[in-house]
Amino acid sequence: MRSAGVSYGWGMIPVAARIGKTGWSTSLFPKDGRYIVPVKAAVRRAEGLAVGDTVTVRLVVDA
Repeated sequence: MRSAGVSYGWGMIPVAARIGKTGWSTSLFPKDGRYIVPVKAAVRRAEGLAVGDTVTVRLVVDA
């Protein structure tokens, strides 16, 4: 598994994330064979996001 090389416990993977013009640092959380991307409240406010919105998230693995 490639993620094992960058994971720092519990399978979490550090990433730099971006939605629109707003970027932040976070970690991908493994769940049921997939990953969850937590989006900070400040990012949701800055980008005008609401529950149910579809967005494109750019992720760069922070090795």
